[in-house]
Amino acid sequence: MSRSTVYVSRSVRPSVLARLGEACETRAWAGTGRCPAEVLEKEIGDVAAVLGTDRWTAELMDKASHLRIIALTAVGFDSVDVTAATERGIIVTNTAGSLTDTVADLVFALMLTVARRVSESERWLRAGNWRSVGVTPMGRDVHHTTLGILGMGRIGATVADRARGFQMRVLYHDTVRREELEKQHGYRFVTLDTLLRESDFISLHTALTPETRGMIGESELAKMKPTAFLINTSRGPVVNEGALIAALRAGRPAGAGLDVFETEPIGLENPLLKMENVVILPHVGSATEATRQAMVDLATDNVLAVLQGRPPLTPVNPEVLSQLKR
Repeated sequence: MSRSTVYVSRSVRPSVLARLGEACETRAWAGTGRCPAEVLEKEIGDVAAVLGTDRWTAELMDKASHLRIIALTAVGFDSVDVTAATERGIIVTNTAGSLTDTVADLVFALMLTVARRVSESERWLRAGNWRSVGVTPMGRDVHHTTLGILGMGRIGATVADRARGFQMRVLYHDTVRREELEKQHGYRFVTLDTLLRESDFISLHTALTPETRGMIGESELAKMKPTAFLINTSRGPVVNEGALIAALRAGRPAGAGLDVFETEPIGLENPLLKMENVVILPHVGSATEATRQAMVDLATDNVLAVLQGRPPLTPVNPEVLSQLKR
């Protein structure tokens, strides 16, 4: 009986390939970073599974007639046309749950860095200003302020957990209320307008969908306090970047901590790179060795489950599973 073929389109540890190789025929992209689209297109004709973070269109799926699962090594799945995958009976999985604490840690790193002007103060010191100027940059407190969370899913709720340690008041807005968290911790469910107007920090934790694309734009930014900070570790296009740049230049909000951008990698001409009131990172929310390995391990678990006839652990389109049982 022939074994299914898996294509691994990103760099992984040899142990991952060895584990897949026990059950499947395995081929892998030998380069660094993401597999080029033209290489992926040539490799997928006979594969049953692809493990990586590739961009999948309906046209690309049609070139993979044996494909059963796209196992993303990421939580976000906006790189995949999930509707097209569902129509073709292809299961899409992500790594939900594997990076929750790591991203929540980074949210607070961004909050503290931008509010306390950590990066700016370090540049100020390295430039020799401590000896010649003497007056250090003044920041703002994080403790005992109001945190607004847009999207109270796994990561949003974990950020709220950390906020309690800073004795912050927590507001949140989502399409679904988390009444058990409200009762247990005193979090307050509010409208988006209220969240924008009352929060000292606003942290975005929503998936990128047609409904959320550009949901933080000119009018939303104008409602924020002039002393507030916007934190985005979700997806760049949730924020209208041009509107954010204009708002930051106008001093409302006071600053931003950004791990994601409309275009990645960010262009060197982007004005955000030159703004002292912005802390920017190269999409490193999950970038610890332990978490990145956990993400790959979960994607591997999903591949092996599907190819061995078991349900995947973290399906994005679980309706495909019921279609396959018919």
